[in-house]
Amino acid sequence: QVQLAESGGGLVQAGGSLRLSCAASGRTIRDYTMGWFRQAPGKEREFVAASSWSGGTIYSRYYRDSVKGRFTISRDNAKNTVYLQMNSLKPEDTAVYYCACDSSPNSYDYTTSYVYWGQGTQVTVSS
Repeated sequence: QVQLAESGGGLVQAGGSLRLSCAASGRTIRDYTMGWFRQAPGKEREFVAASSWSGGTIYSRYYRDSVKGRFTISRDNAKNTVYLQMNSLKPEDTAVYYCACDSSPNSYDYTTSYVYWGQGTQVTVSS
């Protein structure tokens, strides 16, 4: 069992930055795929970014097209925490952001691939 807890959300003006954190407990996430998803009101939950373990200390990163160059996913295995640095935020980034993990997801960008989920943190970007 893995428990995930997101933090770092809030209200920010367009063009601003936020860093989301996802603290894991229950086991190490060193060899897990970690994903960030978001869900805006009235919309389906969508993939944002993922970090998958490729062996040793190598991780692969993936992003949805609309956040490439603005968002960065990273890990601190010593703290068992994954981060999502969000820069140049836009009003369309407004959503509840969720952290998820799985030992071997079929696809890193599908919600159904992940077993463990956090409760989410609200990000609101004002124009």
